[in-house]
Amino acid sequence: MSDANAKTWAGPLQGIRVLDFTRVLAGPAATMALADLGAEVLKIEPPGTGDDTRTFPPFRDEVSHYFISGNRGKKSIVIDLKTEAGVALAKDLAAQCDIVVENYRPGVMDRLGLGYETLSALNPRLIYCAISGFGMTGPLRDKPSFDIVVQALSGALSVNGEPGGLPTKLGIPLGDLVGGINGPIAILAALHERSVTGRGRLIDVSLLDGLVGMLGYLAQLAFFTGEDPKPQGSQHPNLVPYGVFPASDGSIIIACLTNAFWARICKALGMDEQMLDPRFDTLQKRRDQRALVNEMISERTRQKTVAELEALLSEHQVPNAPILGIREALAQPQAVARELVVETEHAVLGRIPIVNRPIRFPGDPQPVPTAPPVLGQHTDEILGEVLGLSAERIAQLRDSKVVG
Repeated sequence: MSDANAKTWAGPLQGIRVLDFTRVLAGPAATMALADLGAEVLKIEPPGTGDDTRTFPPFRDEVSHYFISGNRGKKSIVIDLKTEAGVALAKDLAAQCDIVVENYRPGVMDRLGLGYETLSALNPRLIYCAISGFGMTGPLRDKPSFDIVVQALSGALSVNGEPGGLPTKLGIPLGDLVGGINGPIAILAALHERSVTGRGRLIDVSLLDGLVGMLGYLAQLAFFTGEDPKPQGSQHPNLVPYGVFPASDGSIIIACLTNAFWARICKALGMDEQMLDPRFDTLQKRRDQRALVNEMISERTRQKTVAELEALLSEHQVPNAPILGIREALAQPQAVARELVVETEHAVLGRIPIVNRPIRFPGDPQPVPTAPPVLGQHTDEILGEVLGLSAERIAQLRDSKVVG
């Protein structure tokens, strides 16, 4: 791809248009991922405050940090879906789109007249992704859901925290963000299917389903042992040493997955005698002697700084890391090299830093993502360019408060 074309290449989903009825986190994360991949995302927002997260503090010049975090690369159109004319506009837009994404509770979009059956009748090629806390079926179908609720009901919260203490929710809102992962996966699969069949389909994404799916080996451990895995803090339930170890000026992560790594750790920390000790020569034995092994490692790590430990462990190819704060993480050399933070132009804030898209396509660079839109920033553009409405008709809709 030439440099000239690279500047205009949105990504592999260029030419795909998404109608975004989502708000807060799970749905916006899904549509932001599609925007990152090059799709044109038209975010429908209600008049007044728009997406709920526009009101979440803290603010800068009345712009919410929360909204900024989940809506890069999108266009905002304000439509009042409580009016017949607003619903008609939404239907017209759906007829011109490839994908619809919504994250209301099941039944809400049907009551608005914008459910899958209605919109697919207008546009049989439409892929309709519904994201909700518990999915379209089951006894919890209509239960309201937030991230911490899904964490609790999935079992994820029960294994997070320090041994013997109260469970602690994950610092990252993974209960919601799992919708931003599974939604796009399902949508991309449906796009492939549509290329064969010519028809779209309905997708049912449950956040609870998604987080249960992320239990991974913990679920299988429960099946095998017949017992619930317990919180281990930063440690691994079956691998030792694995977790946070003290340094003279802080702490460091050390991870030992195999006997090969055990030998490397011992060499790095001057523990040749322990490396040959038959009490510690298998994964099972080290797990059974967890407290003793961890104290042996800690005795050595306490004598060195984090930087000294990093150098030693890295020299011996032992997985390790300092524990970085968010600002440090975003400014570390690896993040800089990968351009994980970029600057973009916001309509109100001017030049602002944002987290960059997480997926790259070597050889075909995408431009810097556009900033999250201010409320209704693209209303006239979308109505004019997508629906072909005249300036006079748009003015009439605005005067009647159907759009804003």
